[in-house]
Amino acid sequence: MTNKLSMEKHKKAQKSRSLAIGLSLAALVILFYLITVLKIGHNVFLSGQ
Repeated sequence: MTNKLSMEKHKKAQKSRSLAIGLSLAALVILFYLITVLKIGHNVFLSGQ
């Protein structure tokens, strides 16, 4: 019985960690995308003047 509870706690903790890692990765992808868009947009704006 305790082994089953331990396994359930381990799976829940692993799922939480996986979710946190996934959300962090998604946030980094969005951040890099936005930085790239801003840099390109700034260069386009400067070249038009």
